[in-house]
Amino acid sequence: MTYRLAAMGAVLLCAVSSADAMIDNAKLVDLTYPLDEHTVFWPTNKPFRWTESAWGRTAGGYWYASGEFSMSEHGGTHIDAPIHFAEGRLAVDEIPLTQLVAPAVVIDVRQSVAGDRDYRLTLQDIERWEQRHGPIAPGSIVLMWSGWGQHWPDPKRYLGSETPGDATTLHFPGFSQEAAKFLTAKRQVAGIGVDTASIDYGQSADFIVHQVINGANRYGLENVAHLDALPPRGATLIALPIKIKRGTGGPVRIIAVLP
Repeated sequence: MTYRLAAMGAVLLCAVSSADAMIDNAKLVDLTYPLDEHTVFWPTNKPFRWTESAWGRTAGGYWYASGEFSMSEHGGTHIDAPIHFAEGRLAVDEIPLTQLVAPAVVIDVRQSVAGDRDYRLTLQDIERWEQRHGPIAPGSIVLMWSGWGQHWPDPKRYLGSETPGDATTLHFPGFSQEAAKFLTAKRQVAGIGVDTASIDYGQSADFIVHQVINGANRYGLENVAHLDALPPRGATLIALPIKIKRGTGGPVRIIAVLP
């Protein structure tokens, strides 16, 4: 038994060493904002709260630390599962891993957003991207790069309102309905993502992009950080949410692997 355990340990050590050799740390990019008291949430959602439940040396002399947190499913860098806006669609724990690890497509709309904070990524934006980089492959994750991350975590600037607690006063860019329909029906994407608070633009009253994307059993990634570090195509996105059974969404650690 001792020999078998030693042999298994040697195999595992070799596997880990091989994996380390294959990973170029310089190509890893964290696209996730940390959760803390400054994290921006949708105005009607419960913010992030964290407290120390145990912190320090025990009577036995060893260190022990533990904390408790609470929050809405929808705040900070997070995922909108299909069930969020579509009855009977996938919950966050049901989304296949094959859809959460996928090629990243980054569409730069910063110039348009500079002149219109309510800008919505259009079908023409997608067409121009494809003319330059080729058709969007099925299963891709399409990310809108608006440059809005420069306002994080100031709630007034990031939500585009002097009264950020009022959801009817928000201004920030998002996707258009036409773009969402095209990406789901014609390009069969795994999901879409934004560097803003919502895949719908701030003044949306019907959240039609959510309805289209979630209705097609696709997910949305919101408050994605550091999109300036990604190329238009070639990166691989790994978006792994906390696995909440029947969850409508949840915090997600998003990592990009550069080409």
